[in-house]
Amino acid sequence: MLNEPLKILAVDDIRENLVALEAALDQPGVELVTASSGFEALELLLKHDFVLALLDVQMPEMDGFELAELMRGTERTRGVPIIFLTAVATDERRKFQGFEAGAVDYLLKPIDITVLNSKVAVFVELARQRRELAFQRDELGAALSRLRAHGDNSPLAVLEIDSSLRIVGWYKSAERTLGYLGSEVLGQSLHDAPFLPPNAGREEFLNGMAALIEGGDRRAMQEHSYCRADGMLREGEWYCSSLAGNGLRPGSVMIEMLDITERRRAEETQRLLIGELNHRVKNTLATVQAIASQGFRHARSHKDFQDAFTGRLQALSRAHSMLSATTWESAGLRSLIADHVAIGAVSEERLLLDGPDVDLSPELALRFSLVFHELATNAHKYGAFSNAVGTVRLTWTCTDNVLHMEWLERGGPPVQPPERRGFGSTLIEHSMLADGAQIVSDFAPEGVTWTMTLPLGPAVVGGAVKPPPPPVCARPDRPAASEPLPHLRILVVEDEPLVAIELMMEIENGGCVPLGPATSCDQALALIKETGPDLALLDGNLNGEKIGPVADELARRRTPFAFISGYDREHLPQAHCDRPMLNKPFLSADVRNMLLELAESAKDRVP
Repeated sequence: MLNEPLKILAVDDIRENLVALEAALDQPGVELVTASSGFEALELLLKHDFVLALLDVQMPEMDGFELAELMRGTERTRGVPIIFLTAVATDERRKFQGFEAGAVDYLLKPIDITVLNSKVAVFVELARQRRELAFQRDELGAALSRLRAHGDNSPLAVLEIDSSLRIVGWYKSAERTLGYLGSEVLGQSLHDAPFLPPNAGREEFLNGMAALIEGGDRRAMQEHSYCRADGMLREGEWYCSSLAGNGLRPGSVMIEMLDITERRRAEETQRLLIGELNHRVKNTLATVQAIASQGFRHARSHKDFQDAFTGRLQALSRAHSMLSATTWESAGLRSLIADHVAIGAVSEERLLLDGPDVDLSPELALRFSLVFHELATNAHKYGAFSNAVGTVRLTWTCTDNVLHMEWLERGGPPVQPPERRGFGSTLIEHSMLADGAQIVSDFAPEGVTWTMTLPLGPAVVGGAVKPPPPPVCARPDRPAASEPLPHLRILVVEDEPLVAIELMMEIENGGCVPLGPATSCDQALALIKETGPDLALLDGNLNGEKIGPVADELARRRTPFAFISGYDREHLPQAHCDRPMLNKPFLSADVRNMLLELAESAKDRVP
């Protein structure tokens, strides 16, 4: 320790000489340890560390020269300085023998106390400096060890580069994160580093490191991809601090890289989930809007509208609750029917079921819930459930992912074919729009029969999840009702049946001819080829199927079109993101204004 006294060994066979030395060498921080023989001195040398040895030359059994030779022959005592003390007159030959034995000085008795103290003070000061240097060396070594341990244990990949961008430090944390051993990268230029992928901002990263070194003591952060030794490309945040060089120390940059791949994925997932949530909400609002609008048009009275509207909303709500319980993956067909039975919408004794349980995708589950509600409501009003004895037999089979279903009413009042198509019948016939879907009604006197063939598709809707769009209105400054639409054929591409019904009704009300609706890209492309529409309204996403091929074909034909979507522009086909867009849910005036805007574009269309 720095505060421990420095020890000097004095060896003399005469006790009075040792006492005299103790009195003479009274220096602060110095302890004189005495020995009366060479053998005693050797024992002390094995126990203590001495900064100087004062040896009497003439001693019995072992003289000073012999003791010095033994000290020089032992690693522990080889570096201890020796001053010989003697009372015998001597010649130059004897002095040379003393220096040859390892002495640093040779003093004759009687000894000048001032001279002795001066010489001893020099060796004491040298010993103090050596001790302080050793202490600083140990402290520096401990600090470097701690720094190395922190770098090795850091959750960040730690490395160091010098002023020429060579890798001069590579910690175990870098080995863990990047997968390369220090022997593989140390001494290598950052330009050739295998963990920096080419064509991924590599030059920008290297230029940033060079600028840091040239700029002196600075800090910076870059986001840059890196490539692990196993070939996996990941994302990282590179935190860099530079130290300017000087005459004694070259410049360097310490780099700590944080892997943010999982964070980026979590952020992207969060963004997509929020987008999907908003998309579902807006689709639901558009569906409710269509139910309200169409229900009001076909209602005989306000009370009739209120009852029908409330029942349809409840059917949607129950289906939503059931899908939420399965994290919007699927809903069982029997569970949907049982839910209607449980609330008393259908009599359990008079509803005969026959068929396997089938998982329906979220969209199909919502539509079926509405269809079943309409069938049950009509049966209560006009059919088998309107008396006390009628029954309904609902049977279904599932073959090759296609659902075949039959709703058969018997025992009710005699059936008369309806004089006009109500919204309920329209909703049933158009709610299951899909490739290969067929819904046929038979109003036989003995009872109504509905036959449905429904392609199920995947139980879980695929495709990219989209974030919500900003509200967009088509030419809100134009008074839609005051300007008539030209007689045009307008294609509707929309996978949500009620929204499609609403759009087609708006087109008909405007004096135009609706085409479709198409619920898939194949259907839309086929209709474009067959009918050559004048305009088109496109949903931004068809159950996960990108609308890009349809937009490309319309653009190739120079057919004006607009998007009607619950997604943002950035999720529309990139080549068509500047097309007009209408946000869901929409107003009738918005649709009319959009069609007027497209009609103006159609005037310049080359046939």
